[in-house]
Amino acid sequence: MRSPSLAACRLLYIVTAKSEAVKIAKSLLKEQLIACANILGPMQSLYRWKGRIEDLAEFLLLCKTTKKNFSAARKLIAKLHSYECPCIISLPIEDGNEKYLEWIRGSVLKALKD
Repeated sequence: MRSPSLAACRLLYIVTAKSEAVKIAKSLLKEQLIACANILGPMQSLYRWKGRIEDLAEFLLLCKTTKKNFSAARKLIAKLHSYECPCIISLPIEDGNEKYLEWIRGSVLKALKD
């Protein structure tokens, strides 16, 4: 059976420009909606948008948070993100170092009711 701390943790996947990734990460940390963030890249992103194939250099922003904080984090990311349709995805953490997962839970504010 999965432990409560494991089930509660989430990895947020966000794609953006580097300067915007830094701004979003710092805002999420300031509001205590995430425990930490990693910015990886540049990476090549290929996708179809408004009938065209786009080919851009982007950065991946990975944020560790809790399931309860995802809604508030998603709203803040959408507010700060420059894309019309930003990639904001929550992925469950299936397994991990229990002490690290407890640190994630302890590093974020308890989510407020929507």
